[in-house]
Amino acid sequence: MTTTMTTTDESDVRRHELAAFLRSRRERITPEQVGLDRGRRRRTPGLRREEVAQLSAVGVTWYTWLEQARDIHVSPQVLDAISRALLLDPSERTHLFALAGAVDPAPGTSCATVTPGLRQLMEQLEPVPACVLNSRYDILAYNRTYGRLFCDLDALPPEDRNCILLAFTNDDWRASVADLRESTRSMAAKFRASMAEHLAEPAWKALLGRLEAASPEFREIWARHEVVSQAGRTKQIRNAHVGLLSLEHTNLWLGPAAGPRLIAYVPCDDESRAALEKLQAFVLSEV
Repeated sequence: MTTTMTTTDESDVRRHELAAFLRSRRERITPEQVGLDRGRRRRTPGLRREEVAQLSAVGVTWYTWLEQARDIHVSPQVLDAISRALLLDPSERTHLFALAGAVDPAPGTSCATVTPGLRQLMEQLEPVPACVLNSRYDILAYNRTYGRLFCDLDALPPEDRNCILLAFTNDDWRASVADLRESTRSMAAKFRASMAEHLAEPAWKALLGRLEAASPEFREIWARHEVVSQAGRTKQIRNAHVGLLSLEHTNLWLGPAAGPRLIAYVPCDDESRAALEKLQAFVLSEV
């Protein structure tokens, strides 16, 4: 007779695995490694729970509950802070997020989603523009033609490389979108649909606040409470270097539907392919 693990059972197993993993990582770190004084009467191997909480800027009780496998919500931002406090290497960080059932959202950091193989794949897709986005529209990685498709991404700081932010605030990006009004409306609706699962997370709230402060257009669209799902479609893009492009926007999900995805812009006709080849030649000429 076979038995099937219920969702509740699986969640309980995950919490206990997470708790054991956190304890094991905490116990292997010496206070000196993180700039703390060992003191004379230390019995705990490695760091104390309150020291990890202090280094992660989370409550001691809350962190204790994590190590006790309590049923509490853990945001990706808190996991990021704990990962840094415990000096996790990339493989351990990946394991931490997997146990917590969360997607590592951190732009500008080494992301488990963007493997060397995936970066190589994006390079081989050229001249087809391609990038990896998370559900918050952060651009986690991109190839050279995507880097010049809408604007010069290399010239922007990592914290500004976010599609929805650029669509509402960057003049070069906005000038490249043929149907700007429909595009921004669709992006805001997709962002609202994605944010439903992340309402309490600081990074999402910070991005929303930044958009509302910077763009009256965004505030007006956001007030409509429209939602749509992710879908591929044909886009008309006026590239500053090679002119009008007709491209098929295609999503390839790299995990759960709400997680990161590879996006490619495949030319719809010979003229657009030739234009992308010119764009690739232009980018290479600057190297």
